[in-house]
Amino acid sequence: MKAPIIALITDFGQEDFFVASLKGVILKINPTIQIVDITHYIPSFDVQAAGFVLYSCYKFFPEKTIFLIVVDPGVGSLRKIMLVESRYYFYIAPDNGLLSLILRTDDIKKIREISNKKFWLAENSTTFEARDKMAPVAAYLSQGVPCSEFGPPLEKYKEFKFKEPRASSREIKGSILYVDKFGNLITNIPSHLLERMKEKNSKRDFCLVFKKKKINYYGQSYSSVAKGNLLFLGGSLGLVEIAAREESAAMKLGAKVRDEVRIIVKSKE
Repeated sequence: MKAPIIALITDFGQEDFFVASLKGVILKINPTIQIVDITHYIPSFDVQAAGFVLYSCYKFFPEKTIFLIVVDPGVGSLRKIMLVESRYYFYIAPDNGLLSLILRTDDIKKIREISNKKFWLAENSTTFEARDKMAPVAAYLSQGVPCSEFGPPLEKYKEFKFKEPRASSREIKGSILYVDKFGNLITNIPSHLLERMKEKNSKRDFCLVFKKKKINYYGQSYSSVAKGNLLFLGGSLGLVEIAAREESAAMKLGAKVRDEVRIIVKSKE
């Protein structure tokens, strides 16, 4: 089956020629393909943010979608380019850890190195490999060229290690995974862990602790509190979030990715 969509994630922005060049290469090879811009505003060089955005939305795309994700601080270096085939999707990205979450959550069938120069625009490209190597491969793949044509299996590749949340009957320790456009802090704590702790301590209050700040209100929506007030809640990704109504929780708390958070059962007064 040919792919119906190529979906793009980059840190290129929209001010320059970079995104237009990718699309031009793809459309010249496959004029019938649909191109979807997920975002081109990943913070520059922030590989983990790109991986999280991809993880957050890939499941909502049609089967056979090709995801082309380019956040590549190592462009032109010895790092490889990956083609990952899962049960439902394809991913093309630099081998820099960007696909770590996908490799953990999707049903992966095969991982390959993109090395067949036959499908490249330029063999010696060192500053714009997204245009000269990744984009044409995505386009040919969308036309039905088998994955095996693009290169051999890749046995070793870079993956980030993620700190897993730790839970006991009265405390959950986690960390911030991502800060979204609104300043909401998305943690690595699954909402079901919090619900389980609530069930075990049904007659006790609990709160979220960030550094020395205690957030006492657990809400069902961002509008559960007055404007500017902090709360924590189960977000749309099934993860606990920290938010401030109509303001940035990240700015109010001075929080950033990888900062620790705790959810605790309060002691009896």
